[in-house]
Amino acid sequence: MEMPAPNAAVLARKGWIVGRLREALGADAVIDDPAATRAYECDALTAYRCPPMAAVLPSTTEEVAAVVRICAAEGVPVVPRGSGTSLAGGALPTADCVILGVARMNAVLETDYENRFIRVQAGRTNLSVTGAVEADGFFYAPDPSSQLACAIAGNIAMNSGGAHCLKYGVTTNNLLGATVVLMDGTVVELGGAHLDSAGLDLLGLFCGSEGQLGIVTEATLRILPKPEGARPVLMGFDSSEVAGACVADIIKAGVLPVAIEFMDRLCIEVTDEFSGAGYPDCEALLIVEVEGSPAEIDEQLGLILQIARRHDPVELREATDEAEAKRIWLGRKSAFGAVGRINDYMCLDGTIPVSQLPRVLRRIGELSAEYGLQVGNVFHAGDGNMHPLILFDANKPGDLETCEAMGAEILKLCVEVGGCLTGEHGVGIEKRDLMGFQYTPDDLEAQMEIKDVFDPGWLLNPAKVFPLEASAPRRNGPAQAA
Repeated sequence: MEMPAPNAAVLARKGWIVGRLREALGADAVIDDPAATRAYECDALTAYRCPPMAAVLPSTTEEVAAVVRICAAEGVPVVPRGSGTSLAGGALPTADCVILGVARMNAVLETDYENRFIRVQAGRTNLSVTGAVEADGFFYAPDPSSQLACAIAGNIAMNSGGAHCLKYGVTTNNLLGATVVLMDGTVVELGGAHLDSAGLDLLGLFCGSEGQLGIVTEATLRILPKPEGARPVLMGFDSSEVAGACVADIIKAGVLPVAIEFMDRLCIEVTDEFSGAGYPDCEALLIVEVEGSPAEIDEQLGLILQIARRHDPVELREATDEAEAKRIWLGRKSAFGAVGRINDYMCLDGTIPVSQLPRVLRRIGELSAEYGLQVGNVFHAGDGNMHPLILFDANKPGDLETCEAMGAEILKLCVEVGGCLTGEHGVGIEKRDLMGFQYTPDDLEAQMEIKDVFDPGWLLNPAKVFPLEASAPRRNGPAQAA
C-alpha cells in the first residue's frame, strides 16, 4: 500500500520540534526514542507499519491545541490515535508525523440521568462508558467487538457500530456533542446536550470524518435506560444462503430485533473451540436477540421462530437463563480473536442491502475458490454490515497481495449490489484506492474541498481516505513544502 515519502525538511528539524513539544506538555508526555515509537507504528491493520517521528500523550483539550499549533507552525503532519484498534489503517503513521494519542484523556466529565447524557474525554474506552452508568440502570448503546479496548475518539472518527446497532443505531445516532480542536489550534464546540442544533450539521460532518477535519477531545453521548430484559435465540442452517434468506424474511416481516448476527462454518468451528460456547454442527449460524418486557420478548421471538422454521433449521436454541444467553454470545464476541489464533487475516467491512445477502454470500464463496484463500464470514446481518475475514499467510510471498485483490473484489461487489465500501471500520488506507469505484471525481472533489476548509495545509491524518493521485496537488501544495 503506497504511502507518500516523508518530508525531509521536517525530519531534519526533529530535535527542535520534539523540544518544543516537551516544553508544551512535559517530558513524560512526549515519546521520540526509536524503540519506543514502534508501539505506534501500526494499528490493527498490522500488514503496514511505519514508526512515527514522535508520539505525544496530552491530557487536556488545551494541551491538544498546544500540540497542533506547534505542528501547524512547523508543517508537521499529525495522526490522531485513539486505542489503535482501527482495522483499516486509520491510525497508520508517516515517518515525518507526530502521533497524537488521547489515551490519557479518559475522564468522565459530567453525567445527567434526567436528560440522559454523559460527557467524557474522548480517550475513554467504549465499554467503560457503560461501566460508568450501569449501576444506575443506564447504558451506552454502540458496542463494537473491540469495545473493551476501543476509544470513543476512534468510534467517532469511524462512526463505529456493533452488534446492537440494528435497533440503536451507530455512533452518529448516539453522539450529541463534541469538543474539537482544529489544525490551527482553535477549539470549537459542536452540538451539545440535546438532540439537534440549529444551523449546519457540523457534528454529523465530523462523525465519520476519520481525523481529516479535526481532533475530538470530548464527547457528549446519549445514554439509555437498560431494557427490562433481553433474550437471544440461536439458529443453525444447512447453508449460508439459507441463513441469509432467513435474515431477509425477518426484516421484511417488520420485526426489529436488537441484533441479528451471522457466522459461517469456519467461524463457528474456530470460535466454538476457542470459547466452548457449544454451537451446533451446521454451515451457518444466526444469533437473534430481542428485548423488552417478558410478554414483548415472547411475542417477538414467537414470530421470529415461526419465520426461521420455514427455512428448515438444523437447530433452534432459545436461551432459558442469563448463563445460556452469555454462552450464545460468547463465541460471537470472541470471533475475531479466535480466528487470529489460527491464521493471519484481513477483516473487510462492506455494507449491502439485506435482500442481497444470499447473492453476496454465494459470490464470496466463489471468489474464495478462485483466489485460493479461505474466508470466514461473521457480521451484523440485520443491517447488512459484512465482515468477511480473508485468511492468508503473511510469511508467504504474494499472499498479502492476493488477499488484498480478493478483498477489493468483495468490496466492489458490495457497491455493485447497492451497498457501500464501509459500514463502521472506515476507509483509512485499506479502501482509499477504491473510493473512485463508489464516488465520481466530482464527488471526491467536493469532499476534498471540505477538508480544504478545516485543514488547508492537509496536515491531519495524511494519505488516508482520498486516493493519492487525487489528493496529491493538495498534499504537495505550498503549506507542505515549508
